[in-house]
Amino acid sequence: MEVEGGVVRDAWSSGTMFRGYEMLIRDKYPWDAQQVMERICGVCPLVHGTAASYSLDDAMGVNLPDNARIIRNLCLGANFCLSHILHFYHLTALDYVDVTAVAEYQGNDPALQLLKNKVENMLKAGDVYPFLPRYESPDYLSDPEVTATLVSHYVQALEMRKKGQEMLAIFYGRMPSFVGTIPGGVTNPPTVSNIAAFGARLAELRKWIDDVYIPDMLLLAGVQAFQPLMTAGDSGGNHLVYGGFDQDQSGTEKFLPRGIIYDNNIMDVRDMDETKITESVKYSWYTEACEGLNPKQGKTEPDLQKQEAYSFIKAPRYGGNHMEVGPLARMLVKKPDMLVKLAEDLGLLKPPVKFGILPRHAARAIECKLIADEMPEWLEQLKPGEPIWDPKAKDIPDDSYGRGLVEGPRGALGHWIQIKDKKTANYQAVVPTTWNGSPRDKNGNKGPIETALIGLPVPDVDNPINVVRCIRSFDPCLACAVHIIHPEHNGVKEFRVV
Repeated sequence: MEVEGGVVRDAWSSGTMFRGYEMLIRDKYPWDAQQVMERICGVCPLVHGTAASYSLDDAMGVNLPDNARIIRNLCLGANFCLSHILHFYHLTALDYVDVTAVAEYQGNDPALQLLKNKVENMLKAGDVYPFLPRYESPDYLSDPEVTATLVSHYVQALEMRKKGQEMLAIFYGRMPSFVGTIPGGVTNPPTVSNIAAFGARLAELRKWIDDVYIPDMLLLAGVQAFQPLMTAGDSGGNHLVYGGFDQDQSGTEKFLPRGIIYDNNIMDVRDMDETKITESVKYSWYTEACEGLNPKQGKTEPDLQKQEAYSFIKAPRYGGNHMEVGPLARMLVKKPDMLVKLAEDLGLLKPPVKFGILPRHAARAIECKLIADEMPEWLEQLKPGEPIWDPKAKDIPDDSYGRGLVEGPRGALGHWIQIKDKKTANYQAVVPTTWNGSPRDKNGNKGPIETALIGLPVPDVDNPINVVRCIRSFDPCLACAVHIIHPEHNGVKEFRVV
């Protein structure tokens, strides 16, 4: 970034790690894609494995049994919940809370007293990791009572994430690197016992979301010092949703509807046309042959010597526009009552409409509740003894094409596969952070994160806390380094955001 006068004037989002998963499975047996592509990420393998399965379903023309569709929805829903909890408490909360204030707690709650003693000992040892605030900030929440409660929720959230992982393992065998979904269906049939085991953990998770997660999110939204973060960090107002959680065999009815929004005009949700998706690579380390292609024809051809390039992330565009994807986009398209009321109460629907850092967190929490509350109904729809797999999936066609468009915790995810001579001829994956963390395109237009950073206040370049808050509000799935040019000697300050 370039910071001038305490404000971000320009920004570049750079993904510096090339892995080439699409290249790994060329000329391989198509079924390999489901297992290989979920290794794209150690945090979100489930959504990649799910998208890969749907792309193979499409390529092989299978009729996905209802039991398989529902189990995929349930496991994806559990993944949403544990991922959103992870993000809010373990990846984000410490950007807003001064954990050292817990040492001043004067209450009588035994659990909080234990927490206080723990923090006191950590302070004496000079090491408060993992609760260390990453940067200094004058607006950290520092009330001992509030801070102690929030930090105790940080610890509780570890147990809730465990519940979510257990729910996935009930149907999918293990997490991460699960083995429960395959082309044509799933591997583990529903039974009275595994339905009950899943439901019991879901009930605990739902109660905690209602009693802890949602109130904590509302607490954060109500802090006066954080009000500028309601609109600061708006990505430009363009949002894209593929739609998620199929409610019928055809996949036309979805719990999270698909749609496109321009300029934050949430009352004008337009149909999503996947043929309008292209990827620009002018500023990405890929050959010019990869420029402007729809992922169906996409190419992965690295060019490490390319002039002006600064990222291994391509620049997806929809009709030439950069698009934010993720919980905020999905909730603006769906417009649940809870979100609309909160936006009205906070004055976010008054022109000029902007949705910044804190609305992303609010949308994520509300989405977590919506999905968790819907899952008991899906669970009741499972029918023990009925099919979980379409055998047609074993018949690899000579030549075929398929795509799987799903919603993951971090946003719209697409996998595209081309089969020739019964082998994978081409595979493309456009992930949520490809959308959000994209560099400039061939026309010089910035990506969503780059755009969101412009104008952000950075009063102290040695403690760029607002920059960290903004980037993390997207829940990006990459290791990133933030660079700030020092105005006195033009040196580069480096801050590793972890």
